[in-house]
Amino acid sequence: MRLAARCLRGDDLPKRPASAPSSDTRPGTRAGDGRAAFVQVRGAREHNLKNVDVDVPRDALVVFSGVSGSGKSSLAFGTIYAEAQRRYFESVAPYARRLIDQVGVPAVDSIDGLPPAVALQQQRGTPSARSSVGSVTGLSSLLRMLYSRAGRYPARQPMLYAEDFSPNTPQGACPHCHGLGRVYEVTEASMVPDDSLTIRERAVAAWPPAWHGQNLRDILVTMGIDVDKPWRALPRKTRDWILFTEEQPTVPVYAGFTPEETKDALRRKMEPSYQGTFTSARRYVLHTFATTQSALMKRRVSRYMVGGACPVCDGKRLKREALAVTFGGMDIGALAQLPLGHLADRLARATPSELSEEKRLAAARLVDDVLMRLRPLLSLGLGHLSLDRTTPSVSPGELQRLRLATQICSNLFGVIYVLDEPSAGLHPADGEALLASLRQLRASGNSVYVVEHDLNLMRAADWIVDVGPAAGELGGQVLYSGPPAGLRAVAASRTADYLFSDDAPARPAPRAPTGWLRLAGVTQNNLDRLDAAFPLGVFTAVTGVSGSGKSSLVSRALVDLVGAHLGHEPPAAEDDEDAEPDTMRLTGGHIAAGAESIRRLVQVDQKPIGRTPRSNLATYTGLFDHVRKLFAATPEAKKRRYDAGRFSFNVAKGRCETCEGEGFVSVELLFMPSVFAPCPTCHGARYNEATLKIRHRGRSIADVLGMTVDAASEFFADEPALARPLGLLRGIGLGYLRLGQPATELSGGEAQRIKLVTELQRAQRGHTLYVLDEPTTGLHPSDVDKLMAQLQDLVDAGNTVIVVEHEMRIVAGSDWVVDLGPGAGGAGGRIVAQGTPAQVAASPAGSGSRTAPYLAAALRAR
Repeated sequence: MRLAARCLRGDDLPKRPASAPSSDTRPGTRAGDGRAAFVQVRGAREHNLKNVDVDVPRDALVVFSGVSGSGKSSLAFGTIYAEAQRRYFESVAPYARRLIDQVGVPAVDSIDGLPPAVALQQQRGTPSARSSVGSVTGLSSLLRMLYSRAGRYPARQPMLYAEDFSPNTPQGACPHCHGLGRVYEVTEASMVPDDSLTIRERAVAAWPPAWHGQNLRDILVTMGIDVDKPWRALPRKTRDWILFTEEQPTVPVYAGFTPEETKDALRRKMEPSYQGTFTSARRYVLHTFATTQSALMKRRVSRYMVGGACPVCDGKRLKREALAVTFGGMDIGALAQLPLGHLADRLARATPSELSEEKRLAAARLVDDVLMRLRPLLSLGLGHLSLDRTTPSVSPGELQRLRLATQICSNLFGVIYVLDEPSAGLHPADGEALLASLRQLRASGNSVYVVEHDLNLMRAADWIVDVGPAAGELGGQVLYSGPPAGLRAVAASRTADYLFSDDAPARPAPRAPTGWLRLAGVTQNNLDRLDAAFPLGVFTAVTGVSGSGKSSLVSRALVDLVGAHLGHEPPAAEDDEDAEPDTMRLTGGHIAAGAESIRRLVQVDQKPIGRTPRSNLATYTGLFDHVRKLFAATPEAKKRRYDAGRFSFNVAKGRCETCEGEGFVSVELLFMPSVFAPCPTCHGARYNEATLKIRHRGRSIADVLGMTVDAASEFFADEPALARPLGLLRGIGLGYLRLGQPATELSGGEAQRIKLVTELQRAQRGHTLYVLDEPTTGLHPSDVDKLMAQLQDLVDAGNTVIVVEHEMRIVAGSDWVVDLGPGAGGAGGRIVAQGTPAQVAASPAGSGSRTAPYLAAALRAR
């Protein structure tokens, strides 16, 4: 019985029969049985597609290109993949279909020649601390089988099942940490960081802020505890009770009274302001972390939790019986903690001679299969990851490459792989390995369809489908479908302008720094006591191969240290019920110099601006507040006494009651995908009839939400409060978005630019540090130029911009470069080169800079 699927090596790939001429499967030819070797799409109208007809070759590497928002994802994912999935589910039992999340029925007349399809997107799904690299790739299952069947057991210990080696099963998890590998507690030192303060001065930092914290302090006054004595001067018994007691006494509270007045009120039995219930600091922290729905509150209280490896399993997550079994001298927990590159070396050398013949055969087969699955992971630049690395800590690009490596090992034939920007987050050096993997999938008899902005990947493709010419309503047309070279002749294509451009853009000399921000002893992930310096008043690019420590240095350490200096609350983490406290990832080190030159810190990331359709571009940027005020100021609104709240679709008095301001209703079709139909009452307008009768210059509030940014910019040209933010949105390349476009429909790149515009609306006073992590991800080169123009303007206004970036065009146009490496994970975490772009590009081969040759090529192209 086959234990696992083997992964194809180059010499294992299927060979074409000698009788079949090689020209038979070139893009645009016909298959051997006479069928056209194309996926033939007719009448595609998904999202902004304008009745698109296009033929896309099979058995080819096809890139779907176009500016951000042009409709390329709607064609590749929303139409081709969605129809392939729908056809597959037609073969599934109706009852089973009800249990599967389906993407819906695409708006298309017909698609012929469509094989089964597999989508590899950057969506990470529901994050969980129990989901790991090992579980995503399937390697953990193979290792559990290996230890179960071929492991070395202690004397008289019975053989364990594979499930006994899983930390996610009751029979395998460590009973002390429940399979998490870490335990968390609170201590006096963590909850009271400064014991020279008094309780009134908020010595107990772990207590809640605002009224709730004041309530607890007032309760202590009623109980006779001196809140004006330094914490360290209080009796040990009193301090322990305040911090750790499980008692919850309820006492009268006299709000605003001094301790003397409170004693007098108690003696006279005065009526209290209210009855207050005391909660110890420990109980508050643990209860809040376990029950709060607020990511910000969870992140706040986690600062007071001290995390450490579980003392029973030593952080390996498994029960002792499972950890007692070894293979090659290591238990399965220790093996899962090794970087994948070291894991491959360890297993390749493991030859347990003490095993029986039967176990040796099983071990050899299982080890061979593990090594086969590891090869594509290593070739895709993922050797720095370990099997026990949790998926929430893995970048979206890394997660997509993990899934891609798994598909390479699946030996599927004749399917379409649809990938969403697989080069996202990849250093150019890693991009070469990615291209080799995509070609391997194609050589295995599959079609590879890639939505991509990377110019090198476009040049290497067999076929390009360019969608445009612009974004949103101005896009949705296929401008070109054919071999890459033919795109040069398409004048309307913005992609062609960059793919075949011979003009080197002018770039002034690098700016001189106005000062330096110096970090010392930085410890975070793979950074170990690193010293780093960033120039102030300039544009800095931080580079390095994937996993070298760029984001750890900039997005974590730099943000944490500067934020702490400025007194910022830590940013809210993504909502995750299974999230672990951040104590394990606290940044070590300090700011050695330059902090006094920074007055504000702004981190602009690609996280969604909202998680429901009620959040949209207009509400997030604050535009809608001004729009609602304009409608409330119309004569008809004043006559009816409508205030600005009347024009909010979240308020009952103005919204449609049928759809409650959603604009649509969900129609359940049992075993078929649910259909979202316009509300039968408001027809998608979101508002009730009375509200829609109010007009501003002939337009209703629903009409305004339906306007694009470009249209709204012209409509509100004489309204300064609206003209500026709308102009910024247009300038950064978002003119195609509708004001009421739900946040759930926005890409990460669009969300990041909206956040940046929200920040740009502020008056620029200089001395602000802007931090962006891979801001060009998901952006067409033309959109990148617009984004960079805005960031360069921020620097010209006296601010500092630091970006983590792989796009060499951007790095070449920066003022300063900090390059990390030389490798990933434990082989990285060092600064291998720094200086102006020209200085880094000239780094000698022995410096360890893998960025230098690619940066040199980008500078030559300029």
